[in-house]
Amino acid sequence: MTSSTIFDQFESGVRYYCRQTPNLFVTARGAIVRDADGNEFIDFVAGCGSLNLGHNHPTLKRAIIDYLDRDGIGNALDFHTKAKRDFIDKFVTQILGPRGLDYRLQFTGPTGANCVEASLKLARKYTGRHNVVAFTNGFHGMSMGALAATGSLNARRGLQGTMDGVVRLPYDGYHGAGMEDLERFETMLGDPSGGIDPVAAIIVETVQGEGGLNVASEAWLRKLRQIASKTGALLIVDDVQAGCGRTGSFFSFERAGIVPDAICLSKSISGIGLPMALNLVAPQFDAWTPGEHNGTFRGNNMAFVAAAGAIDIWSDRSFQKGVEDRSAMLGHWLEAAAAKHPTIVQRTKGIGMMAGLQFRDPDIAAAVAEDARRRRLLIEDCGPRGEVIKIFAPLNIELEIFAEGLRRLGEAIEVHCGNEQRAA
Repeated sequence: MTSSTIFDQFESGVRYYCRQTPNLFVTARGAIVRDADGNEFIDFVAGCGSLNLGHNHPTLKRAIIDYLDRDGIGNALDFHTKAKRDFIDKFVTQILGPRGLDYRLQFTGPTGANCVEASLKLARKYTGRHNVVAFTNGFHGMSMGALAATGSLNARRGLQGTMDGVVRLPYDGYHGAGMEDLERFETMLGDPSGGIDPVAAIIVETVQGEGGLNVASEAWLRKLRQIASKTGALLIVDDVQAGCGRTGSFFSFERAGIVPDAICLSKSISGIGLPMALNLVAPQFDAWTPGEHNGTFRGNNMAFVAAAGAIDIWSDRSFQKGVEDRSAMLGHWLEAAAAKHPTIVQRTKGIGMMAGLQFRDPDIAAAVAEDARRRRLLIEDCGPRGEVIKIFAPLNIELEIFAEGLRRLGEAIEVHCGNEQRAA
């Protein structure tokens, strides 16, 4: 039985990425993925942001292999282990300490949705309130609580009647929305006839990944922080996709100078794609009783081992400089592509290594992505209608490989630019 027959016959219809690129992949290193026929692909998806350091980073891989060779504990629930202790020590001293941040670390189940669920649950417990504020085009996960805060109609299809307790506000820049909308919301909250019940939490992505690479302004984020503090709501930053260096700084909110009450981390926190999630909670809000929120795989010690090594990499100034250089390279390429193809490209989107192009026609965006895949580039689209081509290369991708991937994407765009160049 061929592999494609096995997948078609036995795997659920919910599968997605493999429909776009049905190759049978067998090995990967850095930004290069190889299939069973020896074809090499450049990876601009990076595990949807879970592989910020690329596939099989040699330092992290060696740390995991050595740990297993020593019969290191795999799953330890929330028992104390050396692997967990070493990770906590490095995270506190190398990530939180230099930034003047003070948080308790809650290890939830190993996905971003688990982390979001824990944050919302804790906010409701601490405040005694139910309402949560979320934003248009936000994406927070596919479990019920996280899905209630997610804006996508496609993700919520058929479940609307089971999801309540969320007040939806326009995200910064949504059809012209901005500070005035937040100020109006703040007024409604303080008005006895405003019609909005007290809020337990405001959950926000400072850069919306699945929603279309929308970037909130620093002033807008600071206003959110002010409203949360004034009204007694917890400000939760969902940094599952934008965190761990993807926007340039380790946390995506650092540019705004705010301090959230809770931070959701997952995806690239392990550095090598091993499942791991971390809820950072300001000490005054850590209201859990023992065992009140748990998860069997919150003690993934191999992920702790890899994550400790990843912290050393992220803390290296030369690595940070490399991210800055690649971000600048990507930004210049995007600006040039948008200027070259104004009839089909509407604008550039995103920040840092979390960026892309918004096309005027979603069908053209889909066609460009499909053409790029035929050129052996792993890439996806995002946005409410799939109108944004999303470039999520590893943060440490080799410059020549990065340039080659962008060249392939540029060729795919050229194919669909019609008579634009000839008319010029």
